[in-house]
Amino acid sequence: MQKDNTAAQRQTKRLERLADQGLYRKSILVHKECNKVFENLKPYFANPKSIDDLKKLADKILTAKPVNVAKVRQISPFRYPGGKTWLVPEIKKWIFGLNFRPSLFIEPFAGGGISSLSMAIEDLVDRVFMAELDPDVAAVWKTILSDPEYLCDRILNFEVNRNNVLEIINSEPQNTKQRAFKTIIKNRTQRGGIIAPGASLVKSGENGKGLKSRWYPDTLVRRIRIISEFKYKIEFHEEDAFKIINKFKNDSNAIFFIDPPYTAGGKKAGKRLYKYNHINHENLFSEMAKVKGKFIMTYDDTDEVIELAKDFNFLVSKVPMKNTHHEVKYELLIKKPD
Repeated sequence: MQKDNTAAQRQTKRLERLADQGLYRKSILVHKECNKVFENLKPYFANPKSIDDLKKLADKILTAKPVNVAKVRQISPFRYPGGKTWLVPEIKKWIFGLNFRPSLFIEPFAGGGISSLSMAIEDLVDRVFMAELDPDVAAVWKTILSDPEYLCDRILNFEVNRNNVLEIINSEPQNTKQRAFKTIIKNRTQRGGIIAPGASLVKSGENGKGLKSRWYPDTLVRRIRIISEFKYKIEFHEEDAFKIINKFKNDSNAIFFIDPPYTAGGKKAGKRLYKYNHINHENLFSEMAKVKGKFIMTYDDTDEVIELAKDFNFLVSKVPMKNTHHEVKYELLIKKPD
């Protein structure tokens, strides 16, 4: 026993000496096909002079081609209009380029939450803070983080047909959990996943499957349970985005991902897709200019938004993405200067 204790003490002292040199032990999963490459790279991770080369390598891996949304891991239970699945690699690249590990990833317009979920599950930040004003969307996140099995049971036992779907959609939920299930049903059976008033039910749907074309109960349950496993890293609030920004604006170790409804520059999609779509974009830019931490904003590519960014001396770049119809389109990424 004494020998074991002595060995443990030696190991502890060794790790302390390494920490004084800026070296820390990390455990990662490596596929057998990647092991040889990983072994070749290991010496570079222990050498601080290699940081620029490693950043260039990460940039090369994460960029190069337009991101195909069909090839990005989907975690969110929502099929969300304007969802940012395609942008996850860009956000990861941005975080890799920071010279610190963010303590908090803040998404004030959470919606489908794919960005926050990816950052939490891939352990790129310590915690994520999601906020959403829409009470229907908020009900889903509250339920997933508090009673996920309620949703899982209802999803697995729900038979999708027109009568059952309309019964749920036309019902008046008596509590948050019932509202969450109703939102999931609307999101999965209404055209485009739109849950705003006026949305119609799917007709022919994918491969002529009608209402069932986007109803994947096993997949939904798996995603909900995965999210629940990481709830210790996720905090959700049903709150106005501007209040959240103001709450954390002085935290220099927190980073923001801002993805508001697209109503700037005369865009109508945000008004059609989202119930809570009224955003004063100039005020939003003004508030982000006061934030001490880093941020990244995403907008449709419009001249009005580009001019607004210039007014606040923000950096603007255009990022290509390929949608599920294989069409390449561009969106704006707006950042704070270093």
